[in-house]
Amino acid sequence: APANVSSIVVDEERHAMDVVVDEENLAIAIGRGGQNVRLAAELTGWKINIMDAAESAQKQADETFSIRELFMAKLDVDQEVADILIEEGFTSLEEVAYVPLQEMLEIESFDEDTVNELRTRAKDALLTLEIAREESVEEVSQDLRDLEGLNAELLPQLAESGVHTRDDLADLAVDELTAITGQSEEEAKALILKAREHWFTGQE
Repeated sequence: APANVSSIVVDEERHAMDVVVDEENLAIAIGRGGQNVRLAAELTGWKINIMDAAESAQKQADETFSIRELFMAKLDVDQEVADILIEEGFTSLEEVAYVPLQEMLEIESFDEDTVNELRTRAKDALLTLEIAREESVEEVSQDLRDLEGLNAELLPQLAESGVHTRDDLADLAVDELTAITGQSEEEAKALILKAREHWFTGQE
């Protein structure tokens, strides 16, 4: 407030939300120096992104493209099948693999054999990704594993993005880290500063 909000898109997994406002309301919503959106984020505990309708549409288009590419590559299907899954609300391999079977059987374009094949391919792809993730985490240095404030949930995300040492983390900008982990700017800044401490203390 007092900006008029057109829509809110919630990302439960990243604990973030996109708040869409009319272009003329952008400045009001963000506030001087970002104070409005920053305060709202602190009050709610959620990362809040303010954008206009054009930015929101572009982001949704980009996300649809990424999901389509994922399905086509990991499920080995053509664009038509990938788009059917997207239109039916599927956004991840986990959903294809583990939503109740009956939900997928209700998709008119798919018969039972197709559904079972898609679920099998999704489970196989997830297993392959998990093995690759574990191998990537094994490459993470002990100094990064021991870093205060870094939990087991963040390690795979960092490893997948090529962050394997404390110095790798220390070299990141705040926005780069938030893009990887979905943390708030404050959390990311604190973690980067912690990673940089040994630069100034002379500790290894």
